[in-house]
Amino acid sequence: MAVSGFEGFEKRLELRFFDDDNPITNNPMGLRLIDFESLDQVLNEVQCTVVSAVANRCFDAYVLSESSLFVYPTKIIIKTCGTTQLLKSIRPLIHLARNLGLTLRACRYSRGSFIFPKAQPFPYTSFKDEVIVVEESLPKSLCYRKASVMTPSNNPSRAWHVFTASADVESDESVVVVEVCMTELDRVNARSFFKRKGDEKNNSDSAGKEMTRLSGIDNINANAFICDFAFDPCGYSMNGVDGDRYSTIHVTPEDGFSYASFECGLSLYDDGHEDISEVLSRAIDVFRPSDVSIATTYGGDDYNNDVTKRVERLLAKKLGLKCRSRLMDEFPGSGTVVYQSFTPRRK
Repeated sequence: MAVSGFEGFEKRLELRFFDDDNPITNNPMGLRLIDFESLDQVLNEVQCTVVSAVANRCFDAYVLSESSLFVYPTKIIIKTCGTTQLLKSIRPLIHLARNLGLTLRACRYSRGSFIFPKAQPFPYTSFKDEVIVVEESLPKSLCYRKASVMTPSNNPSRAWHVFTASADVESDESVVVVEVCMTELDRVNARSFFKRKGDEKNNSDSAGKEMTRLSGIDNINANAFICDFAFDPCGYSMNGVDGDRYSTIHVTPEDGFSYASFECGLSLYDDGHEDISEVLSRAIDVFRPSDVSIATTYGGDDYNNDVTKRVERLLAKKLGLKCRSRLMDEFPGSGTVVYQSFTPRRK
């Protein structure tokens, strides 16, 4: 807990692995074979715990006391808010994967600009120090490396920080990752994420389901199974599971430092799924924020400017949000990142 308030902006780490075993004899479960006790030890180093979990045939999803963890056969995504020590998870996760015959293929670390940067412990007070810690934790085989701070001209205090490292110059990832950060949430909408009188008699599971329903989060992706959790006296987290697709939302609703995030992984080429701009419009409409940033990571050659423009048009039409800045950067072996900043037209 920061002195001035809780830090909603998350740190995010993604690790992707090669399977060293013979493809005929290897275990398709991969990283999902890591036992819970080992994961719990890693999370203890990070300074968070598991509060809820769900799994399907494709991956495991954990709601944490500070955000979320997703475990796929050859990929781990962990994002944590507050003053957590996320980078302490890199070495033990690589070690656990190695014990399963998996070798690190790529790493991506990203975050927004903290609301309370002075409350962060070392090395999170400086992105340069964070990059040093990440690089020291990675094997030298990940030789294609790049760090970038993407700073919008309209709001330099809301920069997007990205570090990537890869063993290959070409990206192996076909999933498009969309990360939305929202601040200054609408006060009426934010009330959905405070426990109501009498809720203290109920457990966090039932209170979480009530928040999901009242806020309209259950309408963002009607196909997703939602694993939700309500914090006391306020705050909310959820993971959505839809086949091999994940989504996650985290909310810090307190006025003065309100924050919400929405993240999902998707493919631009799958049939039978909605356009990403429609999904983003519904997710952002839940919170009606005054400031929105969207970081979209395209693997390989998947960058599509039409998608970027479509998101901008739909958010302007449906929510009155104007794109004030659009930045793009390429990362060797890790694809292309597009960072867009939005505020209401009246601003």
